[in-house]
Amino acid sequence: MEKREALASELVSEFVGNAHGDLKRVQELLAQEPALLNAAWDWGGGDWETALGAASHMGRRDIALFLIEQGARTDIFSAAMLGHLEIVQSILKVYPHLRHAKGPHGIPLINHAKAGAEAALPVLQYLETLS
Repeated sequence: MEKREALASELVSEFVGNAHGDLKRVQELLAQEPALLNAAWDWGGGDWETALGAASHMGRRDIALFLIEQGARTDIFSAAMLGHLEIVQSILKVYPHLRHAKGPHGIPLINHAKAGAEAALPVLQYLETLS
């Protein structure tokens, strides 16, 4: 496997930061540097966040779907926000302790479902039965 240079930290910070709410800028940055897709920003203290993680806890379905369509690695947090009940149930069936998992910034899984609003209501209701 070819060793690549690290991405510029300013670029990663801008990409992840904009994934909290600016789809247009996320699209521009990804077009400029495709390797940003799964890059993670270190907010400090072990608080790592990807662009998909940012979009997921902010309830930015548009940004999350764009990133996933581009090949971003999904996880239980994005699945919860997007309302993918079957995915959340399947993961929790194998790893039930993840119902208490925390994503970027220590935001609990259930909050990701709340951020997904109406589309994620079945996930929210399911998670509430587990609490």
